[in-house]
Amino acid sequence: MIPLICRWYREHRRDLPWRQGKNAYHTWVSEIMLQQTRVEAVIPYYERFLSELPTVQALAACPEDRLLKLWEGLGYYNRVRNMQKAARIITDGAGTELEKYFSGAPEIPGRQEETEIVKALLVLPGIGNYTAGAIASIAFDLPVPAVDGNVLRVLSRVWGDNRDIMKQSVRRSYEHALEKAMRTFFSEEKTDAFQEDDSENAASAQFLENLLPGDLNQGFMDLGALICLPNGAPLCGQCPLGERKLCRAHVSGREQEFPVKAQKKARKIEHRTILLIHDGEKVVLRRRPEKGLLASMYEFPNYYGILNRKQVLQEVKDMGMNPVRVRKLEPSKHIFSHIEWHMTGYEVLMEENEGRTTGCIYQKPASSPWILAGASEVKTRYAIPSAYEAYASLLGRMIDG
Repeated sequence: MIPLICRWYREHRRDLPWRQGKNAYHTWVSEIMLQQTRVEAVIPYYERFLSELPTVQALAACPEDRLLKLWEGLGYYNRVRNMQKAARIITDGAGTELEKYFSGAPEIPGRQEETEIVKALLVLPGIGNYTAGAIASIAFDLPVPAVDGNVLRVLSRVWGDNRDIMKQSVRRSYEHALEKAMRTFFSEEKTDAFQEDDSENAASAQFLENLLPGDLNQGFMDLGALICLPNGAPLCGQCPLGERKLCRAHVSGREQEFPVKAQKKARKIEHRTILLIHDGEKVVLRRRPEKGLLASMYEFPNYYGILNRKQVLQEVKDMGMNPVRVRKLEPSKHIFSHIEWHMTGYEVLMEENEGRTTGCIYQKPASSPWILAGASEVKTRYAIPSAYEAYASLLGRMIDG
């Protein structure tokens, strides 16, 4: 199975910017961005991020507001916060052993260093078994599995496994089985392993010697993304395993019965009212608390529940502003991993300038003051969560500044 997937990957792999050469930092950034985000959506963010923060040292030194702005739109902002925490560990002296591996083209660790490298990666914030395996195999050529949803789906079909892949015990069993297979294959006995698996079309010894652990892990990723699809019928006729009848699900015609997943709990629904308060030039924003959902991001005034026009007017007056017009906006919805926001929006036009300029204003509550921000600042300085995207996109037609 391993050489077939590696060969298929070499022939059909996707041309992605983070696959241009070996660079542990680039691999790390791409893998964190790809969590919960489609490849097509990640590419422009990845290129912009690396253009501004080309090294792990630059990431460690980046101001938080700028970091969050670079991540704006990707969501799950703890991902990039943890990346910066990890970057600071790598570069602050305590992580000097790792720093040499994250600076440009990485050194390839020797066999004695393999375990230490993986252990060092796993203690970094935001890096679990999958990300550590991806970095270790792709950047360092180490035989370490990177088991994500794609790998779970492919292997559950190949093995015809009826276990729930969402259980940690099942994921660990896949990791252990794959690691054992990788360590066996990526050794001095590759030729025998290939010929046993593919006697009709054995590749040349040179091809075998050039196969790398990263080929297998990325092959699984691409196979799951392009062929062994999660919804609808998988494209088994194009699969290197299906055509050789190495996939039990395909042989038995039960492809769509796998993988087995327990039904997810229903998300909690929260109703919120969002206010776009502006004076024609500037809009009112507030920075969220440093901990909790959407920590340290900037948001529009919002309230639990569904407010009517009269209640909106009162809330705005309580903030010390003089509204001159209130207009209801289209509702919007945003889905987090555990909750859904169902949002009702209002545009509130206040008296022009009200004698204020950009900066901190409206000290109610004092611990979280509102600020006035111009349109250019919203675009370049203040990171607004994608939860508010439907309303943020309206600002261009409301304010000019």
